[in-house]
Amino acid sequence: MLSTGLIRGHPALWLENELLRISVLPDKGADIYELIYKPSGVDFLYKTIPGLHPPGNRLPADIIENYEGGWQELFPNTGDACQYHGVTLPVHGEVALLPWEFTVVRDDDFETCVHFTVHTRLLPFRLERWMRLPGNQPLLVIEERVTNLSEEPLDFVWGHHLMLGGTFLENGCFYDASCRTLLVPDHPKEAARARLAPGQRQPWPRALSNYSDELIDLRKIPGPEIRSHDEVYLTDLEKGEASVVNPRLRLAFTLTWDASLFGCIAMWQPFGGLDISPWAGSYGVGMEPWVACSNLTGAITNGKSIRLEPKMSLDTLLTAKITETC
Repeated sequence: MLSTGLIRGHPALWLENELLRISVLPDKGADIYELIYKPSGVDFLYKTIPGLHPPGNRLPADIIENYEGGWQELFPNTGDACQYHGVTLPVHGEVALLPWEFTVVRDDDFETCVHFTVHTRLLPFRLERWMRLPGNQPLLVIEERVTNLSEEPLDFVWGHHLMLGGTFLENGCFYDASCRTLLVPDHPKEAARARLAPGQRQPWPRALSNYSDELIDLRKIPGPEIRSHDEVYLTDLEKGEASVVNPRLRLAFTLTWDASLFGCIAMWQPFGGLDISPWAGSYGVGMEPWVACSNLTGAITNGKSIRLEPKMSLDTLLTAKITETC
């Protein structure tokens, strides 16, 4: 079932079946704003404390402006702003800043499917997303296609900025990922709040503490009272799959994707300790499949970027599933 309306002044679409209700903001980067499991009313997606502000009279300069949490698409850049082909690509790319067009493909008892399209303005790409919600299943299927519209090869990186939180994440949750290695950047953005020692590379899941010789098990999610903030990248993926289980709620969130394309997971950890607006005090954890653990410039340098030939396309598929656990 598909319905439309407004969320704090932003046009919204609701894709809904018997088990899931998912809201999308087409004019705001096609953000996925809510992902609610209807039997319990649990919203799985992180929200900042300031929340979603009404739309302004211009496009935002970067993703940080009016960042409400939820799930964004990052393209053709991830991470810090960088230069490419004479243009400045903003933090986390461009498509999260642009309005997307959409067409309803199907809306019946079998499936609700909406096709979203955006054309980047800084580089000649088209990005398409088909969001499919099968009937009576706690499953979201996302099919995507990027096309190089130009007459020359173009490089890009790509990612999904999926943050879990909402009424789902809490102390005692368990994070599992099919990876072998974790990386902590050399320079934490909030050094005073970092609980993990900077500049380390360790076997998943244990990282060196910033305060002692203790090894911290990153599978164990602490509560917001820990007041910490860290950035972690998970690499050497065995497959494209990660999950978080909430034992108290007996619910699990599982994301799957193509690890040959998205070979890194950004496990951002704002555990109540980030003091910079708009994230100040908010609580969540990242499950973010990225092409590379850097921006486009770094990925090109490290041979990790994707190069797409003229007029060619690249397709991929992600799924998000809710499971009731024992």
